[in-house]
Amino acid sequence: MPALCRDCLSQIAPARRCPACGSPRVFAHPELFDLSIAHMDCDAFYASVEKRDNPALNGKPVIIGGGRRGVVSTACYIARIKGVKSAMPMFQALKLCPEAIIIKPRMEAYVEASRAIRTMMEELTPAIEPLSLDEAFLDMTGTTKLHGAPPAVMLARLVRRMKTELGLTGSIGLSHNKFLAKVASDLDKPNGFSVIGADETQNFLSDKPVSMIWGVGAASLATLNKAGIKTFSDLLRWERTDLVARFGGMGDRLWHLARGQDKRRVSAHAPM
Repeated sequence: MPALCRDCLSQIAPARRCPACGSPRVFAHPELFDLSIAHMDCDAFYASVEKRDNPALNGKPVIIGGGRRGVVSTACYIARIKGVKSAMPMFQALKLCPEAIIIKPRMEAYVEASRAIRTMMEELTPAIEPLSLDEAFLDMTGTTKLHGAPPAVMLARLVRRMKTELGLTGSIGLSHNKFLAKVASDLDKPNGFSVIGADETQNFLSDKPVSMIWGVGAASLATLNKAGIKTFSDLLRWERTDLVARFGGMGDRLWHLARGQDKRRVSAHAPM
């Protein structure tokens, strides 16, 4: 089974520690060097930029947003542990974390950091599809010969550069399509690296909630739950025609995603 040290980027056999540098941050997976569709998601991006620019904030709960009548744009992980979430009313966030430091967004700083990260990505592949300032899909297909290393190594190098050169961390999800790459990037945050291989896709998805599907909000989830659909296994029990008849175009998408299928290409021209 191939393995990668996320610190020194050595390609090694699976081990508890890297034999080259001694790091415990060794990641192993049977398909590690075969997959090429990735999703990179910065960790608590706005709050991380603020902590980087003001070290006095380190170790303290930070919430980015407006006044008491506003909402939370993002929160650092210390605040998240207390239950603070994006889009939460600020008064509610402060009830959960009264000691939080509230900072108004500095969009110019976030845009500058985002551009720096994008420049690093462009050194890896031209196939980049940004979703927001702090996350993007990357298609690394065919880049192994160019870089002299498989996509997994180059993606680990990307987040290492983000940390050392920009003082920011990100989490990588690597898989065989966009849907699963985005799911993977949420599995080990912050500063994570996760893989969902083709051979394990069905087993991985079977017991997962359909709320994991990007775009399934509260209203859609309530509709699905009413139809008895709570997990991917529930979706698999439906015929494709029945899903389409019940949910229209979303039903066809759900049928494919239940099987881990997503034919969407990573497109630099896709709308954000």
